[in-house]
Amino acid sequence: MTSLPPREGSLDAPIRHPIDWQNPAFFDEQQLNEELERVFDICHGCRRCVSLCQAFPTLFDLVDESSTMEVDGVDKADYKNVVEHCYLCDLCYMTKCPYVPPHEWNVDFPHLMLRAKAVRFKQSGARFRDRLLTNTDQVGRLASLPVVVNAVNAANRSAPLRGVLEKTLKIHAKAKLPPYHNPTLRQQLRNHEPSTTEDIETTDRTQGKVALFATCYGNYNAPDLALDLVRVFEHNHIPMTLVRTEQCCGMPKFELGDLDAVARASEHNRASLIEMIDAGWDIVAPVPSCVLMFKQELPLMFPNNADLQRIRKRIFDPFEYLYLRHRAGLLNIKFKHPLGTVAYHAACHQRVQNFGSRTKQILELVPETKLVTIERCSGHDGTYAVKLETHNASMKIVRPIVKRILAIAPDHYGSDCPIAATQLWNGLGGDTPPRHPISLLRIAYGL
Repeated sequence: MTSLPPREGSLDAPIRHPIDWQNPAFFDEQQLNEELERVFDICHGCRRCVSLCQAFPTLFDLVDESSTMEVDGVDKADYKNVVEHCYLCDLCYMTKCPYVPPHEWNVDFPHLMLRAKAVRFKQSGARFRDRLLTNTDQVGRLASLPVVVNAVNAANRSAPLRGVLEKTLKIHAKAKLPPYHNPTLRQQLRNHEPSTTEDIETTDRTQGKVALFATCYGNYNAPDLALDLVRVFEHNHIPMTLVRTEQCCGMPKFELGDLDAVARASEHNRASLIEMIDAGWDIVAPVPSCVLMFKQELPLMFPNNADLQRIRKRIFDPFEYLYLRHRAGLLNIKFKHPLGTVAYHAACHQRVQNFGSRTKQILELVPETKLVTIERCSGHDGTYAVKLETHNASMKIVRPIVKRILAIAPDHYGSDCPIAATQLWNGLGGDTPPRHPISLLRIAYGL
């Protein structure tokens, strides 16, 4: 990657370079190690990100325990120990690092970790467990079949069977696994007809009618969340329909380093989403990571693809979309039920989209409602928290959030990311599940 020229005194916002994954040099191990050493040396001299995740303490321990106490004393074979603890939350890039481009040092730690993951995947593939966990569509289709769904959910709740799963697949027995549902969301909404699309009020950013990109998680694991989203949007006179066909957004494979699989999913979804956009629909997805894929990662993987650039401008987080409607005076603010105190975890992959605290702004329109925002990573990542070798590290990362929620003693707690919310529940224990902010909005409306 070519460094930008120095821009002394620049107050420009951080920028991201395209991911040069189709260049053979991207996979050159020697060049990768040289870049890892360069960036690790910068991180070692700074150490501002030590509290974010386990990747940075791992790096600094390697340095401090080396013969030179510098990065040049670290065995390059141990670089992988740092890489495996990065789950691409992007918080170091967006909230901590002073050396991101356009700074001349040109540090993009998450995308360097992505490159290292991609090199490792190309060289040696991935273990069966990791391929299984990231094949979300295939697992979801099988696990949500009639009869099978009951067996899968019962097994996930069974301590003896979870012990077997830990021994065989190295999936931690104490990690909460998401339930599967039959019928799935797409089955439940198969015959859903959008409310009238006549006399729709558009704004400078929104078309006023939305196609739902349900995501594999929303379809198989959390259909109630997506149904709540439909209820809330249609209550605000925003017609809803489903994207005609979809695959996983690609984030699980992205984090695994399987960029070819990400590209294949992108081709399928790109055609389907453009079809909806051409018909005048905006796109909304209930999971922040899926929105981020289309807003940032896929456009950076394919910077010259005009369709992806169009999708990037027309896909929205649910609360981003509702805020845009509110700003135009089009949001229904006649609420029936207060929410009290809400401990609100701001999801990493929502925060890095840089559209502001829209969830907080919308929910605080509800009378007698106070949101206490917690801006720390939950450490879940989708797979990091369930793997045997990293589960304990994930629970260490979420511990400060759990302590904060206990201190707040809220009426409700939750996160825009349903997977992060599961991690909070796992840390808190007990029988009180989290509530997604969209579900809280439905409750406030009395729907």
